[in-house]
Amino acid sequence: MGAVFSMYDACWPPKAKWSVNNIPDLSGKTIIVTGGNSGIGKETVKALLAKNAKVYIASHNQARVDAAIKELEEATSNKAFFIELNLASLNSVKAAAGAFQKLESKLDVLIINAGVMIPDPQALTDEGYDLQFGVNVVGGWFISVLIFVSRALGHCCFTRLLIPQLLAAGSSRIITLSSHGHILAKGINWETIRDGPARQKTESLDLYNQSKFANVVVACEFARRYGDKGIVSTSLHPGLIITNLGRTMSPFKVKIASYLSYNSTRGALTTLYAATAPETLNTYLSWKPHASTSDIELGAKLWAWLEDETKDIK
Repeated sequence: MGAVFSMYDACWPPKAKWSVNNIPDLSGKTIIVTGGNSGIGKETVKALLAKNAKVYIASHNQARVDAAIKELEEATSNKAFFIELNLASLNSVKAAAGAFQKLESKLDVLIINAGVMIPDPQALTDEGYDLQFGVNVVGGWFISVLIFVSRALGHCCFTRLLIPQLLAAGSSRIITLSSHGHILAKGINWETIRDGPARQKTESLDLYNQSKFANVVVACEFARRYGDKGIVSTSLHPGLIITNLGRTMSPFKVKIASYLSYNSTRGALTTLYAATAPETLNTYLSWKPHASTSDIELGAKLWAWLEDETKDIK
């Protein structure tokens, strides 16, 4: 019952006391937003550009990004830049990190915004991972480490690749969009990460919640490993927001969700707060996260697994 009330509070929070007007001038700051061409990501990019940040939108669809860049430039008078990134392919993740590293010597903020929710049950990444875990967790970790340090599956992979640039900034932030749905996960069922009998028996929503649980675990482990080196790692619940993340849901479910959710502009506020507010710390922003997400042994185990899974990506 506690989980039900917690979900209710997280989905319908009180009115925000913080707004985009509180964002300081971001001149000289370099920021990457994955999936920044639509939904929460697009609203995030818009607010950052309005405050003079240099923003890169990392996404796999250049046509859509180009259209978003044009629209955002008209709205803010500042131009974002495109980096090709497919989080369902670790080779694409590494190429994206390499492309960014040729353009910039430092990265101030990496916002892991792109994600997948309840896709076709048969959908897998190029490497054979469950699509939701591969995109939402592995890819983001890998690029973060590649840019901020130097090595890790989708988001995790991307984060890992960017660690050198994050460290070079002196004081950097990794912002990971999780979900309050992570509290419904029963930890990580390692047998469901790749396709097999266990994964086939697991509901897509449960796999999604598991990936969001792992997001928080990775964010906590990043804070433990790199907090003293100037990297602030934060995970967050953006609220119940209707975006194209639910593009694979049935029309009926989308219609119901539209009555219960907020728009992307409001959904971007927590991300923007985590990315720019001076008081943001290494934490999970929203209500109290699942207690197991801060488990030291689990964090170390997941990190070691990610490193092992990506060690042969050349």
